[in-house]
Amino acid sequence: MTALYTSIESVLTIVLMIALGYILQHNGWFDEKFGQTISNLLMKVALPASIFIQVLQRLTRSKLISLSSGLVYGFGAVALGYIVAFILVKLLKVRPGRRGTFINMFVNANTIFIGLPLNMALFGDKATAYFLMYYVVNTVSTWTLGAFLMSWDDPTKVAGEIGTKASFNWKKLLPAPLVGFLVALVFLLFNIPFVHVGWLSFVVNAMTYVGSLVTPLSLIYIGIILAKAGFKTIKFDRDSVVALLGRFVVAPLLIFALITIGLKAGFQVPSLEAKTLIVQASAPGLAVLPILATEGHGDVEYATNVVTLSTVLFVIVVPIIMLLIQGM
Repeated sequence: MTALYTSIESVLTIVLMIALGYILQHNGWFDEKFGQTISNLLMKVALPASIFIQVLQRLTRSKLISLSSGLVYGFGAVALGYIVAFILVKLLKVRPGRRGTFINMFVNANTIFIGLPLNMALFGDKATAYFLMYYVVNTVSTWTLGAFLMSWDDPTKVAGEIGTKASFNWKKLLPAPLVGFLVALVFLLFNIPFVHVGWLSFVVNAMTYVGSLVTPLSLIYIGIILAKAGFKTIKFDRDSVVALLGRFVVAPLLIFALITIGLKAGFQVPSLEAKTLIVQASAPGLAVLPILATEGHGDVEYATNVVTLSTVLFVIVVPIIMLLIQGM
């Protein structure tokens, strides 16, 4: 009952922020450039700050090393998820502009805004370390291959002009959020006590406040897109349904399969760790997907559709997942 209440509460919070963006856009508060402004602010400032601070506040070097099994299962499931999603993109002939979003829905989850509070409600503080392992996997996956695929799936490049030589922007291999994570990793590995130095508290506070813009602005942006396109964009078309099955069925099944194989091979996995990894793998799609779709000139309406649907449907998914993993 606690899990269901927490998931409903999280979803209602998200819906309210999306509704705010919808209402404000509908009433003409934002001009045409506002969406791109939000995108730049999030991608180049707020997300790098958020990731940097969260990694240093939630992780330690010893914790990272001691819980390496979670990283192995997490990265294994992510790798398999990318393979399955790539195959389906080819088989279903998902059109350019949607492919990056489609693949990301299979692999990357909304771990912080929904995954963390749900994990705390389900398993308490004792599962936080296991959650952090999935958070590391999800962060690395999202801001390396996930972000690259959103950029690569640019329909304006695919349909490029005849005679135009294709060029590759190497800067897109290192998006600002990934740089934030890599810098935090350096601080972590070399035990640089940035967040615990008293006289630097004003810098930490400033970065925390800036980082806290990520979730509300991403959700407000989804509301803006909905207001511009109308609710006709919310639909269960083929690409959306398969992407949702990837998020709620394929992703948790892959990590469950890897854990089962590990147990049969003699590698012991604590029950709490297994449950945490499976629940996190079942979380909704990333709230920033519409922002990434905008950056890559992709199908923003499709990205908005699958993120909104996955968030709302998560209320139904949580009790089912908890029922299935009860005996682990």
